[in-house]
Amino acid sequence: MKHPVVSKAVWLRERMALLRREKAVTRELDLLALERQKLPWVEIEKAYTLETANGATSLKDLFGDKRQLSIYHFMYGPKWSAPCDGCSGWADAFNGTLDQIQCHDANLIAVSRAPIDMLNRVRKERGWTFTWASSYNSDFNSDFNMSNLQDSEPVMVGDELISFDRGESGGINVFVKQEDRIFHTYSAHNRGIQQMNGAFGYVDLLPLGGN
Repeated sequence: MKHPVVSKAVWLRERMALLRREKAVTRELDLLALERQKLPWVEIEKAYTLETANGATSLKDLFGDKRQLSIYHFMYGPKWSAPCDGCSGWADAFNGTLDQIQCHDANLIAVSRAPIDMLNRVRKERGWTFTWASSYNSDFNSDFNMSNLQDSEPVMVGDELISFDRGESGGINVFVKQEDRIFHTYSAHNRGIQQMNGAFGYVDLLPLGGN
């Protein structure tokens, strides 16, 4: 892309035109956030147990003392030699910002299907402090369409086509806890989750994009 070089006055006029579009998109995103909050809930009736660095942990216990739980599905299969590079970048991005999420009565953790010893090794090497749970002995990833144990063929869920890399898919699931009841409230897969990674926002501001 060739960029013209113009006067400050011309640049300001172009910038203001773009600003009006940016403000419109911001207002639309605000409305989308409200619609997201209004989605109906599905009660989780199955008991899930995942492995963490502290041992076997129920889905309920992963909330900690918070009422809301966001789970980032980190692509790392049990036969992989290394975790997904893209997911590792996501982990770097949210590792140091958990306190900002927790102050909103929410916890954020990562879940992968690789066994816990593999997760603990990578977590130590990378210096990550977030909770990283293994669903190796659980149906959790499969039940929420984050792992395809049969093959890596895409799967249609409703109107959404979910793709897999060696049986694993990246995405986010959100849950809420009310006393002893847990509800699934939201999910997003693949290219539906960029907004949750702040680094991508900075890349979008660059004149050369992500090149």
